[in-house]
Amino acid sequence: MSKVWFVTGSSRGLGRDFVEAALSRGDKVAATARSTASLDALVAAHGAAVLPLELDVTDKPAVFASVRRAREHFGRLDVIVNNAGYAQVGAIEELTEQDLRDQLETNLFGAVWVIQAALPYLREQGAGHVVQLSSAAGLMAMPLSGAYSASKWALEAVNESLAQEVAGFGVKVTVIEPGGFATRGGQNPDPLANGHLSDPDPIYDGLRRRIAAFAGKQLAGDPAAAAQALLTIVDSDDPPLRVLFGQGFYPMLQQVYADRLRTWADWQDLSARAHGTLDQETR
Repeated sequence: MSKVWFVTGSSRGLGRDFVEAALSRGDKVAATARSTASLDALVAAHGAAVLPLELDVTDKPAVFASVRRAREHFGRLDVIVNNAGYAQVGAIEELTEQDLRDQLETNLFGAVWVIQAALPYLREQGAGHVVQLSSAAGLMAMPLSGAYSASKWALEAVNESLAQEVAGFGVKVTVIEPGGFATRGGQNPDPLANGHLSDPDPIYDGLRRRIAAFAGKQLAGDPAAAAQALLTIVDSDDPPLRVLFGQGFYPMLQQVYADRLRTWADWQDLSARAHGTLDQETR
């Protein structure tokens, strides 16, 4: 049975590949982008199976209107893919208030508006799947990624809570955490391309060079392969709450979580003293 998708950020990158993979197997897609002109080729290739929708996810009323239109047009919604987003780069000291607000408005609030708009339909159906694009940066924070990681860490929490809230309605939730993918001309995105730079500082500049060198060494994943992996997830009767796309960050994440557990264990005595339990036991 074919599925009906609602996908944000469909103009390029992983979102575009997700849309094409769904359409190629006979599914229907409400594809959103800031400009529907970027979706003309999809409409030309797949006709009525595509509903192109112009949408800026930071516009809450527009989000609700777009989701409602998609539901009315196709009669149901099965897979909601929150893909729209971008990465703000810059040291915490450098970020302007607007930098941070813009990052959260798009990555966090935009995703929440889509979820809130779609959930009444999914609950009514007693079925559906919310797919949230997070990032390896949603599981660990690197220098210069504080704003981006803040938005993705928040999405991790929102969707973990959401999964527990909607399970009783038959609605599934999956958070996808991609590493680097070749979404721009076969290369990983430049991590410094949209950075906000203050007066030059040797420490921050050194961090930029290290992060750029690290990103340059990461093997860029194939977006088309990621799209096929997503099809497997949305077709699963028991999909994962979280899944990594790509393997480049897995060893780093293993170390990050091992370090967290070790630190908590090493400081258990202080944790107990902070609670007052050690003092009570020695009285």
